[in-house]
Amino acid sequence: MSVAAEGAMAPVMAFALVGALGVGSQWLAWRLRMPAIVLMLAAGLIVGPVLGLFDPARDIGPLMGPMISIAVAIILFEGGLTLNLHSLRDAAEGVRRLVVIGAPLGWLLSALALHYVAGLGWAAAAVFGGIMIVTGPTVIAPLLRQARLKRRPAQLLQWEAIVNDPVGALAAVLAYEVVLVLQTATTAGHAVLELVVGIAVALVLGALGGWGLSSAFRRAWVPEYMKVPVLFALLLCVFALSDTVLHESGLLAVTIMGLYIANADLPSYTELRRFKEHATVLLVSGVFILLAASMNFETLSTLDWRAGVFVVAVILAVRPATVLVSLAATKVPWRERLLVAFTGPRGVVLVAVAGLFGERLAALGLEDGARIGPLAFALVVATVVLHGFTLTPIARALGLAGGEVPGVLLVGGSSWATGFAGALKKAEVPVLIVDANRARLRSARDAGLPTFFGDILSEAAERGLEIMSFGKIVAATDNDAYNTLVATDLAPEFGREHVHQLKSAKQESTRHALPATLGGQPIGGGHSYLEVNSLMAQGWEFRVTRLTEEFTLEHWREKNPEAVLLARLTPARDLRLLAEGAEFRAPPETKLIAMVPPARDEAATPDH
Repeated sequence: MSVAAEGAMAPVMAFALVGALGVGSQWLAWRLRMPAIVLMLAAGLIVGPVLGLFDPARDIGPLMGPMISIAVAIILFEGGLTLNLHSLRDAAEGVRRLVVIGAPLGWLLSALALHYVAGLGWAAAAVFGGIMIVTGPTVIAPLLRQARLKRRPAQLLQWEAIVNDPVGALAAVLAYEVVLVLQTATTAGHAVLELVVGIAVALVLGALGGWGLSSAFRRAWVPEYMKVPVLFALLLCVFALSDTVLHESGLLAVTIMGLYIANADLPSYTELRRFKEHATVLLVSGVFILLAASMNFETLSTLDWRAGVFVVAVILAVRPATVLVSLAATKVPWRERLLVAFTGPRGVVLVAVAGLFGERLAALGLEDGARIGPLAFALVVATVVLHGFTLTPIARALGLAGGEVPGVLLVGGSSWATGFAGALKKAEVPVLIVDANRARLRSARDAGLPTFFGDILSEAAERGLEIMSFGKIVAATDNDAYNTLVATDLAPEFGREHVHQLKSAKQESTRHALPATLGGQPIGGGHSYLEVNSLMAQGWEFRVTRLTEEFTLEHWREKNPEAVLLARLTPARDLRLLAEGAEFRAPPETKLIAMVPPARDEAATPDH
């Protein structure tokens, strides 16, 4: 490690360390099935205040503040870019109430808790209470990905987090302007005018930026290879211009810009969104590492027992009261209200904005301003750890999460797909068969299997299916080109290793061979659609077999040399769809799902 004589790390090494720790924490969290934010906070604290290897203020210098501001702006823009108004459906009323009623109510209750519980003065409590409206899309997104909530509670949490982020920042600006009026000679009229003008400019700049970009892309004024660079450049310009008029209003401007683009029906919208999602993963990782590493024991030592009681009060009283009052007399079921009420993690924006205004209040002579940063960090750590480990079990207890095993979505209502879905259901794996031909779904409906009539790639499917509850997809229609299209289009959403399709009938032909970048993983023992359904017509059937200490995988293969093995489900409820000849571990109690020829007696331990 290259370290200068005075102990400072070289800036290039500092950037490399942030990237390695951030992305490494996310990867390790994926491997261990833990909340990524928890590991990122831990990594930042270890290299920062614990070991003293990395101090962002020392090793990166004055650029850290602007870097975090720009990163938060890009994160909020990506959040706005995911907010398609058509996707709201029946969650619209709840989201509107959480913003219109929940934001001011949360501000009031947070300020009361800060004053009476944490012991802050009214000025600092009013400013920090505004910031606490923020629930943090940077934290909500990975939590939702991990918990796999049903659509409406997931939409409520996601929309509230993204919309309230700039609202919370602007509430803090409003409170700070009021404090500034009381502490300086600035007139109240001037402060109000500045606030109104700043918000208006942010709204106009955001809308103009979104409209201009959408128009330019739709009219082909920007070549394909320059769309993302142009998007980034315009995003930074909108943020900087709005922030120049009113500090922190740039967050509102970029959110409006993203919201406009999300609802402009651009042909290249999907590619833009996916690229932004990748950038956001890097930025979230980096910002969390920087903020955690910036903490020091002297700052954290200002936290006392009142700070602990304050955090508990926010989690168990302020947040539930805000949500339950906001959603009162709505059509949102009580179970969903409770889940949202006890899910309020804070994230990057809270820490970044709180630290900024805490310093400004301290500079005005308000000693309480110095306590805002540590309180914000304590709240973030407590809520991230708590919700990171409890959201999934609470959602399952309330019946608002998918099963322990991610479901399998089969595209195509053939006899083979119906038989495979029936075997998966017998193994207690959630399944759904999708087909655009209603007649092909008849046998599946007769078998009591869940079905969806429509095209899996349509907007109706995107709005009508609980996609979050499915972790794997099998494209098994009679149209090989459509199977490839489905697998290719959904691979970024599901993960390429979780998207499968039957072999193309002409796959062996060089003229019809497709590159590895198209299509999904093979399934069906190397058979095509016609071949697997021909086997079904010959009397082949699906079997679910449970392995034991006495009856191992080797014994099963000896007894079933002709069988086509399709999937295995371990005792830990880990489902894997298998290609022909795939190697895998099969401990006792593993369930094997396979196609077996007629009149084949397995002599195995039955599943039920």
